[in-house]
Amino acid sequence: GLGSVLFQPKGLITKSAKGEQQMLRDASDFFVDAFWVGKVGGGPKELNDRQRRSLTSTQFMEFRSRYAGASRGQSELIVCQLPDGEVIGCAGIEVTPIPNGNLKADSKKRAPLMSNLAVSRNYRRKGIGELLVKEAERIARFEWGANDCYLYVERRNTAAVKLYKKLGYRQEWIDTDAKTLIPTSNGNLQNEPTEIVCMKKRLNAGILGQLWPF
Repeated sequence: GLGSVLFQPKGLITKSAKGEQQMLRDASDFFVDAFWVGKVGGGPKELNDRQRRSLTSTQFMEFRSRYAGASRGQSELIVCQLPDGEVIGCAGIEVTPIPNGNLKADSKKRAPLMSNLAVSRNYRRKGIGELLVKEAERIARFEWGANDCYLYVERRNTAAVKLYKKLGYRQEWIDTDAKTLIPTSNGNLQNEPTEIVCMKKRLNAGILGQLWPF
């Protein structure tokens, strides 16, 4: 809302990483602290050097694979930085197959999927998450010509679900037999059971279409 925008840091820079290796490394370092440390559903509250190195390396490889590969024309990592270059937020957007009904469904359609949304703990509740979501939607609609945007979120991550609903996303389906990655004590990632909600927003619907999407 307006109040959160008023408390945003001055001089924020929101831009696409464009597959640049150093930008992806900086985003990976940030993401480990903003997302994996104290992750909803489990994960260590603090990391030792070994855990941090392992998670940062894994995250960089994942970002490089998704946002710097041959298909980068339809995938972008958006970063939000302070004027001194510190990364305080990021979000990914990519065109990918979206399953119908649950994550294991054979029936799929290609559409933009937003993922890897994270904001630094020191800068939350200042509208930065909303800023990143809107930039991802702008790319999907105006650069790629998409009508819809999808995302997956853990059902137990109530703060994220609330944000997405506020921004016009509506539930498509819930997979109650899904898996999520949780950091282990040695810095690796392991699968744990969870429930995943698939949400969708019509990008060209206008205000009335967002209130009554069907």
